Amino acid sequence: MKVYKTEEIRNIALIGNAGSGKTTLAEAMLFEGGIISRRGEVTAKNTVSDYTQIEQDYGNSVFSTLLYTEYNGKKINILDTPGMDDLCGSVVQALSVTALSLITINASNGVEAGTEAAGRQAAAADTPLVFVFNQLDHDNSNFDSTLDQCKSAFGNKVTVVQYPVDAGPTFSSIIDVLKMKMYKYPKGGGTPEILDIPASEKDKADELHNELVEMAAENEEALMELYFDKGTLTEDEMRKGIKLGMLERGIFPVFCTCAKQNIGVGRLMEFITNISPAPSEKKMTEIVKGKEVKMNASDTPSIFVFKTSVESHVGEITYFKVMSGTITEGLDLVNSKSGNKERLSQVFVSAGKNREKVEKLVAGDLGCTVKLKETKYNQTLSPKEAGIKFKEITFPASRHTVAVKAKNDSDDEKVGEILSKIKYEDPTYVIEYSKELKQLLVHGQGEYHLNVLKWYFDTVYKIDVDYLAPKIPYRETITKFAQADYRHKKQSGGSGQFGEVHLIIEPYEPGSEPKKMFKFGDKEQKLSVRAVEEHELPWGGKLIFCNCIVGGSIDARFLPAILKGIMEKMNEGPLTGSYARDIRVYVYDGKMHPVDSNEISFKLAGRNAFSMAFKNAGAKILEPIYDLEVWTPSDRMGDVMSDLQGRRAMIMGMGSEKGLEKISAKVPLKEMNKYTTSLSSITGGRGVFKMKFDDYEKVPADVQDELLKAYEAEQEEE
Repeated sequence: MKVYKTEEIRNIALIGNAGSGKTTLAEAMLFEGGIISRRGEVTAKNTVSDYTQIEQDYGNSVFSTLLYTEYNGKKINILDTPGMDDLCGSVVQALSVTALSLITINASNGVEAGTEAAGRQAAAADTPLVFVFNQLDHDNSNFDSTLDQCKSAFGNKVTVVQYPVDAGPTFSSIIDVLKMKMYKYPKGGGTPEILDIPASEKDKADELHNELVEMAAENEEALMELYFDKGTLTEDEMRKGIKLGMLERGIFPVFCTCAKQNIGVGRLMEFITNISPAPSEKKMTEIVKGKEVKMNASDTPSIFVFKTSVESHVGEITYFKVMSGTITEGLDLVNSKSGNKERLSQVFVSAGKNREKVEKLVAGDLGCTVKLKETKYNQTLSPKEAGIKFKEITFPASRHTVAVKAKNDSDDEKVGEILSKIKYEDPTYVIEYSKELKQLLVHGQGEYHLNVLKWYFDTVYKIDVDYLAPKIPYRETITKFAQADYRHKKQSGGSGQFGEVHLIIEPYEPGSEPKKMFKFGDKEQKLSVRAVEEHELPWGGKLIFCNCIVGGSIDARFLPAILKGIMEKMNEGPLTGSYARDIRVYVYDGKMHPVDSNEISFKLAGRNAFSMAFKNAGAKILEPIYDLEVWTPSDRMGDVMSDLQGRRAMIMGMGSEKGLEKISAKVPLKEMNKYTTSLSSITGGRGVFKMKFDDYEKVPADVQDELLKAYEAEQEEE
């Protein structure tokens, strides 16, 4: 195929709600560009995009798919993305390497939850938007209602460039108020007849044309002056103004299509080639290391890998954007992360699973290669002397967690290997083995996202796994002081073991000072604090170890052993086996033997004395509390609040933000299992939330009783 220059390339992402027709639109664009000779259908499982087995089984996109088409002397690279918000990682990847997003909207359904989610992702990426009102041939399609919803959700930047004459089953005509022409399509779509606007539509078209002229003129002073002088702008002047407005996200043009019938698609592609930004017109991705480069074909060659996938019979496929220079077959580059050399033995352009080998790609183009040794997504390749590293894509934080366990213990190792492989294809899976909880945890975007993972285990790898609720990382502490002493004595011929430790424990409050006296009934125990050690615990909180030994009752060399024994019990609290924290220990007396005392004796004595004291010190379970922020439509506010109160949440504040109601709360992690699914159900998919760990707090008495019973039952089973 032709080698396109940077200014001849357009990189676009198709985003929007599931079922809005993104894949069908991509199919029509490839057909219009002559890349395919026959349009496939999602229901027939024969589209260029959605070619993997899981996508055909599910009936919708699961991954972003790189496609390309040619039109009007330009190359359009297309990334067709999933519409489910659980699969938002693919949308983030696509937006990182494109300069324009087309949000498709099903004109029968209007603005849906996925539409709003796509808009948020595009805003975060600072990407220009075009709204494509699709499926205008449906019985219930309503252009005006969809437009009103769009303006309500995205503001008055939403600007009509096209509107339908006859939305519904007979849809065939579109009024284009930029060209001021009517496009009338034959039955079944195809090449339109371009006609003058009929008299019945002239007033409406003139009004919308004038609105578009004003929106275009506002984006440059020179255009505004022309508009004041002439009262209008030429088509070329309008294009310039619209482009400037789109780059600043000040104009969101609206186009009309029925992608399934190939109505309006060619005109949309003409607009993309004429007005949408070339790769060099969007701000360059930040370079965090190495030589500065510019997005032109003559600069130092560099590529950024935005996606990695694996296909049977092919292996690993590496998708990249040419950030600068010209990439040729056989080029040697260096991975900025590992410092190792990689050879681009072959370079391809991609239309789904169909890949065409090319000799070179220039700055701004998207392509792929195979058989790289170790380069994965979010990595940069450039010449060694350039040492370039581009800023990595930041993926959304996880919102849903499950513990994964193979039904057959012999498959545990395979499960770990599979998860390690899959996380490279979808970086929004975060894999973690929790030593504390003794569980393999998978963090994802929601229940649907984790069901996709389950499909791979069931269908591809044939391994039965269970999804379990993740355990909660509780902590244990004490609420009052207690004293204990313990003598460890063992004699079995020869030298024996002997160590005796007397200690007091109390709750530690930050900033508090060690006490000098404790009273147990009528008896007072005075202490002389000789040394204080403060130990920050890896799991949070502190252990304060006070040496109060006087008169040499315990040799100083045995104190580290006593501390070690105490620390072992801090690793496994007596209530639920959870980590203990925030305790001050006073070792004030004991005994030793001139022959039989050794480190192991005092470690065991210290450990057992601490354990005895802990049980008498008002032991209490602490639970992790998270700061929660929820955004919900106003009409679902009451339901969301009721649900949160049922989760023991403490509401901290309310307000409005980004057209939604915002609730701030503190909530126990225990109550947040499957909250993604619940919030989606309550808000019709429109609610979003984020959580961040805050602190540990004592659990209510009834919850503690419940946890103790559960732990006892668990111990009996073992």
